[in-house]
Amino acid sequence: MAERQQHQRQCISPGAMGMAFTEGKNWIGLYSDSSNGKFQAGDGALYQNFSRTGAYTYDMPDPSMRGGFRYLTLFLLTTDPTASISFDEVKLEISFEPTWSDLRAYQGYFHSSDELLNRIWYAGAYTLQTNNAPPNTGRWVPTLSKGWANNGTMGLGETIIMDGAKRDRAVWPGDMGIAVPSLFYSVGGEMDSVRNALQVMFDYQNKDGSLPESGPPLLQQSSTTYNMWTMIGCYNYVLYTNDTVWLTSIWPKYNRLMNYIYGQVTYPSGLMNVTGLRDWARWQTGFNNSQAQMILYHTLRTSADLALWLDDPALSTLWQDRASALLPAINEYCWSEAAGAFKDNATSTTLIPQDANSLAILFGVVPPSPSNSSLSLRGPRISDALTRNWTPIGAETPELPGNISPFISSFEIQAHFSLGRIDRGLDLIRRSWGWYANHPNGTGSTVIEGYLTNGSFSYRSSRGYGYDASYPSHAHGWSSGPTSALMEWVLGLRVTGRRGSTWALRPGFGDLESAEGGFTTGLGGFSAGWSRDGDGEGYEIWWKTPVGTKGLLRLPVVEGAVVEGCEGKLGEDVEVEGGEGRVTVTKS
Repeated sequence: MAERQQHQRQCISPGAMGMAFTEGKNWIGLYSDSSNGKFQAGDGALYQNFSRTGAYTYDMPDPSMRGGFRYLTLFLLTTDPTASISFDEVKLEISFEPTWSDLRAYQGYFHSSDELLNRIWYAGAYTLQTNNAPPNTGRWVPTLSKGWANNGTMGLGETIIMDGAKRDRAVWPGDMGIAVPSLFYSVGGEMDSVRNALQVMFDYQNKDGSLPESGPPLLQQSSTTYNMWTMIGCYNYVLYTNDTVWLTSIWPKYNRLMNYIYGQVTYPSGLMNVTGLRDWARWQTGFNNSQAQMILYHTLRTSADLALWLDDPALSTLWQDRASALLPAINEYCWSEAAGAFKDNATSTTLIPQDANSLAILFGVVPPSPSNSSLSLRGPRISDALTRNWTPIGAETPELPGNISPFISSFEIQAHFSLGRIDRGLDLIRRSWGWYANHPNGTGSTVIEGYLTNGSFSYRSSRGYGYDASYPSHAHGWSSGPTSALMEWVLGLRVTGRRGSTWALRPGFGDLESAEGGFTTGLGGFSAGWSRDGDGEGYEIWWKTPVGTKGLLRLPVVEGAVVEGCEGKLGEDVEVEGGEGRVTVTKS
């Protein structure tokens, strides 16, 4: 995954040395895969001419830096059948993660009894590393007629998180809804790349309070959902860092953005009328679209937390009240009793989308656990409905037929996990991410943007990608969902308060024998692990968290169990102090 090259070679007779780059094996050859946005089935190659026999050194120009490539083809063009070229040395320079001196110094780790899951976790982590880049290495806009250039300015600072290593090489806040939690739990670090990405979005705020859909130099406009993802991104960033100084600096702009967003709640039903129609690639967005309602609900609730963190309880109450008012409207007008799931919008449509239903569970539009509310019965029904989209290689997304989106599936696996269906979440991870991890033409070390249900890499071929199968990115952070999900739901360790001042450990065993992992915040290191007895009827859990923090421990239920090291009922949250702890549960 190196990105800039120097070649020393010996040449005999005139000709040209060519260089072509690709992420997937499918396009190894004399033309690079596509990245520049022209959908010409390849970006071509770089050439260095030589007119006589001799020794030469070639340095790739900085604008020609190639992000994300795994395979390089070196070839000779000449009219002389006796001409030849030999290489003495090839040097590769990595441009990603520019503030790190040791690229192996991950702040988080994960290991389980399933080696495939371990590979998938680290593929997500490595992908996110490649997505942290110098801000002056964005894809050039306007797009070039041929070739490629990655010398566009994405923002300020020394590092910034972008969508993909090859392309678009720009800030996309929707992608960050998955990328940022996974980054925090794996690569970790100072999270400056996240702050710089969020900051640049507010730097380009429009007069009406809206933000661009994407960062510079692209600066696409008109996306209500991506504006809300920017707001959710602010919550995630402050949750992980407690950087309220930065939050205070953008707070007036944040409030203007909220006024713009909530100003779209104009239907008598209480639902949002989505006016910014751009989105992640689904065919239909707008009006009373259900997915947008789910995102709005989460935006209001997380914004209420942000207001509390800035000591504004009145504003927090206002936003929480708005979320509470939205909740019954969603459940009344967007629900399909016949399908046992949410419709794509509040009309008579029969489209049952993957995104809205996954988010409904994950964001708490339906309760995640049984309660006295009739709505609590909807979660399991939605989980059942989502599995009807499954294929042997992943979940087809009905709102983009024929496509499998690891971005949206990243929300789905968390939805199943949150309902306690660890089996379903693991099944989908193995089907989808496992399929790509073992694909002979993939990278073997990153996560792909998307693919088709027929097994082709031609994601979105009919939806904006010009039927150019080489254009999709094979190192795309929005597909890294298993990296955070395995930490939070399977190992079960997550932060619940800023910087981990409060945390939770709620293991989800599934069919695994053991899991262990950890991460780092400004308060210190957090780690935990669990292992099951050979018969699966007992287990041991341990944890180590910073002293002074507080946690909630939930022990999985074993009938007739004896518990050593903890008081409280199995299956219920028990308060524990930060530090070291160990609990053993055995079958009596």
